[in-house]
Amino acid sequence: MRKFTIDRIEEDKAVLECENGDFVTMELSSLPKTIREGDVIRFNTNSCFLDADETKRRSQKIRALMEKVFEADD
Repeated sequence: MRKFTIDRIEEDKAVLECENGDFVTMELSSLPKTIREGDVIRFNTNSCFLDADETKRRSQKIRALMEKVFEADD
């Protein structure tokens, strides 16, 4: 199963970043309707789905890193 992160959404397309750093572009219509930038999408042989748990973990990790950076500036 492959994992991608939604890097950005441009009109009717989404740019996805693969775990290895490569980027692919897909039609929004072929992805879950509720996706937004930063979401983690998993693909298996016949489908794809939003990985809400992984998205939440990544969001919390990024938030914690940002808080550290801004604390260091004080």
